[in-house]
Amino acid sequence: MKYIYRTYQLLIAAPLLIIITVLTTLTTTIGSTIASAHFWGYWPGRIWSRWFMRILLLPVHIEGHERIDRKTSYVFVANHQGAFDIFLIYGYLGRNFKWMMKRELRKAPLVGQACESAGHIFVDKSGPKAIQKTHDRARQVLQGGTSLVVFPEGERTLTGEMGPFFRGAYQLADELQMPVVPITINGSYHVLCRRRGPINFVNWHPLSLTIHDPIPPIGKGPENIKNAMNLSREAIASAIKS
Repeated sequence: MKYIYRTYQLLIAAPLLIIITVLTTLTTTIGSTIASAHFWGYWPGRIWSRWFMRILLLPVHIEGHERIDRKTSYVFVANHQGAFDIFLIYGYLGRNFKWMMKRELRKAPLVGQACESAGHIFVDKSGPKAIQKTHDRARQVLQGGTSLVVFPEGERTLTGEMGPFFRGAYQLADELQMPVVPITINGSYHVLCRRRGPINFVNWHPLSLTIHDPIPPIGKGPENIKNAMNLSREAIASAIKS
């Protein structure tokens, strides 16, 4: 069965995915440039992500949409199992948002330009000034009433285990007194983990996205940041499946 699925990926899925990826990046770039980045920076990506899952025949299960208010802006924080985390959140979170992503992704052909046009935030850690500029940009996005999605581990796991969390997203949430919403991702590591060779075939495996209860601020300052980090990590870990 594994080899039948791989043959399907090579002969059918890969050509289709390349076509829809090119169309999505062009639509996002052009639409965000001449019209609203709020609309064109989100909806083409959402549709693209859902089609990605469907073409690869990957089942997706979602829990917790009822826990978030459509009229409230949040800082969403999720564990980072693999590349398919992007498709899960973009396609199935059900909220218009901006990504906070590594600046290296800006160099990706077509995709990098589309992300910049859409208003997503590239994290620059080259120095204190660059980090401050990144935070200033994120602050502007959040003050505009848009939600933000961050992987607080900073990078995909190498082992399948959740790594330590960085404080950046929680500091922004604290400064603007926004609730933090933990998200647990399951299955992405098994579908396409980071430790692959030059040819990366997708493994068939169910995927799930669990949205936990929002964590409201309990004040402002270090205690609030620590509280949000600890509670969000506990919530995410509580739903991770081995």
